[in-house]
Amino acid sequence: MGDLKAKKSSASESCKDVPALLTSFVDTFVDYTVGGHFLLPENPLPLPQNYTNATTTQQPPLQTFYPPQDRLIAIGDVHGDLDKTKQSLRLANLIDQSDKWVGGSATVVQVGDVLDRGGDEIKILYFLEKLRREAARCGGALITMHGNHEIMNVEGDFRYVTREGLDEFLNWAGWYRVGNRMKALCKGLENPKDPFEGLPLGFYNVKKEFTEGFRARIAALRPDGPITGRFLSKNVTVLVVGDSVFVHGGLLAKHVSYGLEKMNEEVREWVNGVKGRLAPEYCRGGNSVVWLRKFSDEFADKCDCSALQHVLETIPGAKRMIMGHTIQQFGINGACDERAIRIDVGMSKGCGDGLPEVLEINGNSSLRILTSNPLYQKKYKPPAEAGSREGVGFLEQGPRQVQVKA
Repeated sequence: MGDLKAKKSSASESCKDVPALLTSFVDTFVDYTVGGHFLLPENPLPLPQNYTNATTTQQPPLQTFYPPQDRLIAIGDVHGDLDKTKQSLRLANLIDQSDKWVGGSATVVQVGDVLDRGGDEIKILYFLEKLRREAARCGGALITMHGNHEIMNVEGDFRYVTREGLDEFLNWAGWYRVGNRMKALCKGLENPKDPFEGLPLGFYNVKKEFTEGFRARIAALRPDGPITGRFLSKNVTVLVVGDSVFVHGGLLAKHVSYGLEKMNEEVREWVNGVKGRLAPEYCRGGNSVVWLRKFSDEFADKCDCSALQHVLETIPGAKRMIMGHTIQQFGINGACDERAIRIDVGMSKGCGDGLPEVLEINGNSSLRILTSNPLYQKKYKPPAEAGSREGVGFLEQGPRQVQVKA
């Protein structure tokens, strides 16, 4: 009798992790089907009995300040265009032809606006997450940021969504529900939270053919949604790397006074469903950190350089602010004596279909533009080390509003 009890106890002990293993298997299956990548759980621990979804697990604090990096790459708005995203990364020799990280210890900052205007939004989120993990294993880093379009989508503002974007989220929703039904078959695991719970069956002024796509997008991206919690909760809103300040739109003195780290944590709390439906005030409106255009007008003389200088003086060691958000038709450029660096080149097919360019910073001072523009490939000799990189050039001159230099 004692032996039988011992055997039952041993069997129970060996099976106790089955719910967690099943959940990991199902999530990995859905990841590959939707995003094309296997993303193993980052913290493969047994799940508690009151498990709801992956967003409830403990997240490490967001890092706002980084020391100077030997090699720092800044990438502008990509807006649902996976091909252009990969082209940008290849310009800087960060990924190979099989899309694996080869950037070593480089640090990459993508300044936001992955969402809207294209049909590869989820695929880009998965791809960047894959690269984030690969870079970390090599001593590098990939840092993603919130743009105004991430904020809009979490708030349910879908003005710039495409038909293809709706279809992609509809496909995600179908496979996510399949995964949830598979998890529900496990007796040791409570039913996962239904992201569609409480959503209306229809929307005013939304055509019936798009209704399910809208529902899927809201379910995925609303605060505490599966996509927001899985990916957008890792975004920062403002970042300082060495002497460079990164923000999607721009920073004003009042934002710095409020606290850069405080903003990052509050926005993440909102994304995770702790702060209500609407984003914090400093992420909404024309003077917010993701909407500001004071320093990004293509005509350099219209930029508020005095305000920018004041902001930079309030951040110890800061020399420049690097921004996306406003398309620069002539490519990456600088204004205000190179204190404002504008890197949104409108590269996505849904937003100008411009030629990819990225900014490279070596150490704390040396800046150069890496471009796929054939005009500069012919006019300027690329550096020797870029011989095997397609479309990499060092632009010392060119049709820029204000030249970017050290």
